Amino acid sequence: MDDGPAQEGTLPKERTRQGRRPPPLVAALDLGTNNCRLLIAQATRRGDLRIVDSFSRIVRLGEGIAEHGVLSQAAIARTLEALKICAVRLRDNRVRRIRAVATEACRRAANAQTLIERAQAETGIALEIISPDEEARLAAIGCAPLLDPQAEGGLVFDIGGGSTEIIWLRRRAGDTAQVVAATSQPLGVVTLAESWRDGALDRADFVRMRDGALDRADFVRMRDGLIAQLIPVKARMEAEARFDPATHHLLGTSGTVTTLAAIALGLPRYDRAKVDASWHACADIDAVVGRLLDLDLAGRAQIGCVGPDRADLIVPGCAIYAAIHALWPCERLRVADRGLREGILRELMGRQ
Repeated sequence: MDDGPAQEGTLPKERTRQGRRPPPLVAALDLGTNNCRLLIAQATRRGDLRIVDSFSRIVRLGEGIAEHGVLSQAAIARTLEALKICAVRLRDNRVRRIRAVATEACRRAANAQTLIERAQAETGIALEIISPDEEARLAAIGCAPLLDPQAEGGLVFDIGGGSTEIIWLRRRAGDTAQVVAATSQPLGVVTLAESWRDGALDRADFVRMRDGALDRADFVRMRDGLIAQLIPVKARMEAEARFDPATHHLLGTSGTVTTLAAIALGLPRYDRAKVDASWHACADIDAVVGRLLDLDLAGRAQIGCVGPDRADLIVPGCAIYAAIHALWPCERLRVADRGLREGILRELMGRQ
């Protein structure tokens, strides 16, 4: 399409004051179960990322997948509208290279190819459905720069709409990080909420979660069920070496974790500059979880850092976080407003 994104377009003609061409722009698009997110960036002289443009929209692509196994027509329509906005951003910024990936919702949906074909035809964006292992690998690359240099390692976790990635990173000589073990589990905030409705809890429990204050016993039941699912995952990850919480820290990335961090920081509304790379005592994050559980849906929606779009999904996210913290009980949490997209960008820049 003539008006599609410039996936292999020409470089801007402008030059820097020194007469050099500016580094080409690259882009990463992450189409998840809940969000469609785009980052456009440029490499700095020191090899860091300079974000030129970004876009994020909640599309709830995976809504109903747990029950029907397919992407709904409404979800596809919402997603295509978001992708059209991304295409305009890519074109206007004259992006040279892009990698656009789709994750758990498209992995699970029987009709994912319909979305892939329509996205290509209607927006010019070529979506690639990546494996769980590839998703975990890219998330690790994106978050690795935030690993505490004084720690032996960290546990990266990315709570998504349809899956959660858990990656154990350990420091090596030369200040590099090694992936000791990684896994992607089909546990996400959307799929968890829908599994409650499908019988993990009765209907009255689900109504309390959606429309009223969630009883603490219900939350504990949800968390304990997740712990039971993750215990064998932890055993496989630690088959050759024991994870020591005293010498490691948690490193969380996702809408759930960044929202909890923003609330812990007392922000009236979300501010990426203050949240990204921030440190927190896990006890403080636990206290924020407790505050959210005491609110009903309307109360959670009134919190500026939550809002109506996340009010019904923040509790399942809190349950996933609480289960991870119970199994890997570190005292400190570093929060990353980065991950898979940054991993893609770093790889694209390395290939230029």
